[in-house]
Formats: sequence, C-alpha cells, structure tokens
Amino acid sequence: MTAPYPADRATAADRADDPAETSVGELIGNISNDLSQLFRQEVELAKAELKQEATKAGKAAGMLGGAAFAGYLAVVLLSFALVFALANVMDDGWAALIVAVLWAIIGAVLYANGRKKLKTVDPTPRRTVDTIKEDAKWLKNPTG
Repeated sequence: MTAPYPADRATAADRADDPAETSVGELIGNISNDLSQLFRQEVELAKAELKQEATKAGKAAGMLGGAAFAGYLAVVLLSFALVFALANVMDDGWAALIVAVLWAIIGAVLYANGRKKLKTVDPTPRRTVDTIKEDAKWLKNPTG
C-alpha cells in the first residue's frame, strides 16, 4: 500500500520536528514569536511586582494615616494641657509661644528623618531588571 502523500510533501509539523528541514523564514518567525512572548512575560512580571509593592504601600499608608490622626488628636490635647499648665506660671501668650516653638522643633526633626527614609524607597522592579539582563545576555550568545 502506498503512503497518502509523497515523501517530499512533508507537513510543517513534520518539518518542525526536524530542524535540518526547517526554513530560515520559519526559524526567524519562531524567534520573533519567542521574543514577543518573552517581552510580554517580562511586562507581566513587572506589573505583578509593582502591583504587589503598591498594595503593601497602600495598606501601610492607611494604617499610618489612622495612627497619625489619633496621634494628632493626642498632641493637640496635650499641647493645650501644657499651655494651661505653663499659664499658671507665666503669661498665657508666652506659654503658647513656648509650646509652639517646641512643636516647630519636633516637626523639623520629623521632616528631616522622613525625607531621609523616603530616599531609600526603590521603585525599580529589581527581579524584572535582572531577568531582562539575563535575556539580553542570552540573546547575544544563545548557544553558550
């Protein structure tokens, strides 16, 4: 019995199994598809990393906001208490001025520390950058 197709009319799937019979156009097409898929995967990884970090930062910011409001109320009430306590010893205006200067100093110290901490935040998706570097290295030398 004869084969339904002559041997010289192999399908594309058969040629894909045998690299020696794959055309240059197909190889370039495969490389292009692989690069497109690789790029999409890198973009998805970057999105996932940034979303994860943004979620953590959002939750932390919400908790810090609530703590800041509670702290603000405590500070206001304690400041009034300190002004009234100092007012028993000196003029009311001087007592309020002393408390205001104390809060100005505390605010300046908090601002300086917060600014220093903010400079340590790294918005770069490090894992994505590392994998892109590995991909670029592989593209330069795919066999090695």
